[in-house]
Amino acid sequence: MKQYMIDELRIEDYKKIKLFLDENFEYSGFDGIYWLILNKDILSKVQFLHIDCQPYYFAIELKLNCLSCELLVRSKNAMQCNCICYATENQRNWLIRTIDSIIKTNEIIV
Repeated sequence: MKQYMIDELRIEDYKKIKLFLDENFEYSGFDGIYWLILNKDILSKVQFLHIDCQPYYFAIELKLNCLSCELLVRSKNAMQCNCICYATENQRNWLIRTIDSIIKTNEIIV
């Protein structure tokens, strides 16, 4: 699986990130897994046209020592469809900017 990962988190960093994710992201129902919903303006043409498959999200997993983000764009309403695919360059960059912003906002040094 392709992913963006920030590792070697300290326990203090984990707590800050967990609090931020709990307050700002959608909880998936699985321990440590959150959903980052994609903005509609960065959807691919296929994803934009697949209204029934929307919303799309990235899965983010927070563990005690790392934060990992899948680069697979998932659908909340479909398990298999051609709109579920790896992130476009624009989507990947948006994800990385979002995660880097969380790190900066919470004053975490990586």
